Amino acid sequence: MGRFIVTKLDSERTLDNKTKHTIYTIPNILTMMRIVAIPVIVLVYYLPFESKYIVAALLFAGAAFTDWLDGFLARRWQQGSALGAFLDPVADKLMVAVVLVLLVESHASAWLAIPAVVIIGREITISALREWMAEVGKRASVAVSYVGKVKTSVQMLAITGLLANPPGLDNPVVIAAYVVLYIATALTLWSMAVYLKAAWPILKEA
Repeated sequence: MGRFIVTKLDSERTLDNKTKHTIYTIPNILTMMRIVAIPVIVLVYYLPFESKYIVAALLFAGAAFTDWLDGFLARRWQQGSALGAFLDPVADKLMVAVVLVLLVESHASAWLAIPAVVIIGREITISALREWMAEVGKRASVAVSYVGKVKTSVQMLAITGLLANPPGLDNPVVIAAYVVLYIATALTLWSMAVYLKAAWPILKEA
């Protein structure tokens, strides 16, 4: 009996140790690095040196790439975790929201403020919807859609283009980035409609 209790305790300790170590996977580390990159991007964008726009854009693009990479590695190596599932969307939304606010301040233009408000507003709405759906046990009904994934990719491309260049509509790259951002905004509204349509039958019953 005593040996059985000791063996059981050892097994529980081993399981606890494994649980503690599972959060330190490469996918989770990449996600955490994406969060750490946010203040670095802001700092670089405001530093007084000639290449700050390019450096900030490269940092943002690298962080955006890790969004795809951490998900790919988590699936490939079967390293999915509750922490990763929580942090991954938080990191993406934080990064996009912070950089959009940064760009709105520097561009000081309604042409940028409008899509920024739509994109940030959508993220808040869908996050609240997912939280409520999880509480009623219907979280799978508002899982990430294909439109949402395309929207994110287009969004990241537009923001990278805006970060890489000084504010000003005399630059054709900035104008192109604005156009891409408005495409991302249209996809943002479309994806929100998809989520709300999926959730509407449950919302009507509440």
